[in-house]
Amino acid sequence: MANENEQRDPLTAAVIGAAIEVHRNLGQGLLESAYERCLEHELKLRGLRVRRQVPMPIAYKDLQLEKAYVIDLLAEERLIVELKAIDRTHDVHEAQILTYLRFSGMETGLLLNFNVPMMKLGVRRYVYTHPEQIDGVQT
Repeated sequence: MANENEQRDPLTAAVIGAAIEVHRNLGQGLLESAYERCLEHELKLRGLRVRRQVPMPIAYKDLQLEKAYVIDLLAEERLIVELKAIDRTHDVHEAQILTYLRFSGMETGLLLNFNVPMMKLGVRRYVYTHPEQIDGVQT
């Protein structure tokens, strides 16, 4: 039986499952870029649309920054996946994914740290409620 999170968000569950599979096969200790490429491949094997190293623009007043930041993986054009291969994540990594969500207009993101003994220890899910979406009122 699927757990409650899988029932609510099957895409997030599928990406986490793919990350577990990559980690199970590769283990910890590789560079982030290796995990990124392997996770992209695993997601495609599972039939998901995924793009890697997706530039995201931001606008500041009359200035448009076309490549202000780069999303590691974008699944199904609606889930931001940020990968790390570090000893532990810090507040700055949470701020990074929340910023990506805020500027992209997307609601859900995953922060996946592959430098852990078991992948489930390296998974953090974020949901960002955009202020203009609260109670259907524009702010």
